[in-house]
Amino acid sequence: MAMPAHHPYEVTTIRTLRLQTIVRLRWLAVGGQTITVLIIAFWLRFPLPLTACCGLIAFLAWVNAYLTVRYPAAHRLQPLAAFALLGLDLAQLTALLFMTGGLSNPFAPLVCVPVIISSASQPKAQSIALACMAVLGITALAFTPFPLPWYPGVVLRVPSLLTAGFWFAIVSTTAFAAFYTYRVSLEASQLSDALAATELVLQREKHLSQLDGLAAAAAHELGTPLATITVVAKEMERELGDDPRFGEDVHLLRSQSERCRDILRRLTTLSSEDEAHMRRLPLSSLIEEVMAPHREFGIQINLVEIGDRAHEPVGNRNAGILYGLGNLLENAVDYAKKEVTVTVAHTPDVVSVVIEDDGDGYAPDILSRIGEPYVTQRQRQDSAGGLGLGLFIAKTLLERSGAKLSFENGGSEKPGARVRVEWPRGLMDTKTPN
Repeated sequence: MAMPAHHPYEVTTIRTLRLQTIVRLRWLAVGGQTITVLIIAFWLRFPLPLTACCGLIAFLAWVNAYLTVRYPAAHRLQPLAAFALLGLDLAQLTALLFMTGGLSNPFAPLVCVPVIISSASQPKAQSIALACMAVLGITALAFTPFPLPWYPGVVLRVPSLLTAGFWFAIVSTTAFAAFYTYRVSLEASQLSDALAATELVLQREKHLSQLDGLAAAAAHELGTPLATITVVAKEMERELGDDPRFGEDVHLLRSQSERCRDILRRLTTLSSEDEAHMRRLPLSSLIEEVMAPHREFGIQINLVEIGDRAHEPVGNRNAGILYGLGNLLENAVDYAKKEVTVTVAHTPDVVSVVIEDDGDGYAPDILSRIGEPYVTQRQRQDSAGGLGLGLFIAKTLLERSGAKLSFENGGSEKPGARVRVEWPRGLMDTKTPN
């Protein structure tokens, strides 16, 4: 298999928008639109298509309520999903303005809000497409046949030249605000990427430096006793090499001492190019490395492997994946009663790791917010609970490697917490084709 375009060591920033952000902004829009329509219709008593306006507002509220119930608060929107939701907001607001005077409506500049939100959080292509939709909507508002709600018997007509000025002002405001927001967001993302890349480079260099020092120290300290063992093994081989009882053991001792000498020689010449294979490990070895530090805490850790080891993925050692999975496993061990089950599966398309414990599971009010910083993961009677930063960091590191995480509680037959981590196989497999 060829090297994937993005392997786990790479640092990439994915511009995603949290669903809860759009939901809260929409509730503000629903509240503001409702109050405005009620004031115009019942306080100022201006004539307007009240039924149609209320229908548009109710539709937006219904969509918002559905999203609130259907998805957790921490759900992140993919670019196309965010584009669809922001486009729906733009269409609803444009339709409401179209029926209430178009560009002569003092609230017409609010058309630029969805474009600004997209520019701050979405890729350039989606933001440009939404801006084009906004320009088309603003143009349609200039030709609305509905007059601006005004005093009964009085038709407020806006001159064509002033309408053209309104059009130019709103379009230019949308373009300027969107471009400014995009540049500020892009610079913040670039700075974040630079800091993350610097951190990884420093960590790698520190690791290599420590490894070189350890190899040199080991070679220096073990060189003398190994030389003594080799000399003694040679003498014993000369004396007992043909002995039917000890000859075979002596030959084995001599060969193994030679092998130790070769290993020390390789350690002293360790380099990132000559020993690149030592930085690659199969999936089973990665999981074993994650599980090893947590076996001595009185909790049984069961490993279930689905798939043939002969075809398991082999990828580069990734400190972020090791830390992230280790943190999830540590959390499971901390809250388990007797056992934790780690299920590892791999197919030609997907690699997944599921960590389950037999504890009490996540609290209902915490489950929907898992992954946010300063949210305690679970509560125990014998523990005050942490700040939730460990799980936040683990989730961030695993998602940076390309993984998707899901958190849930088990059913009545098998209670406890369950975490599923899933990668596309191409991100976890760097084996070259045979």
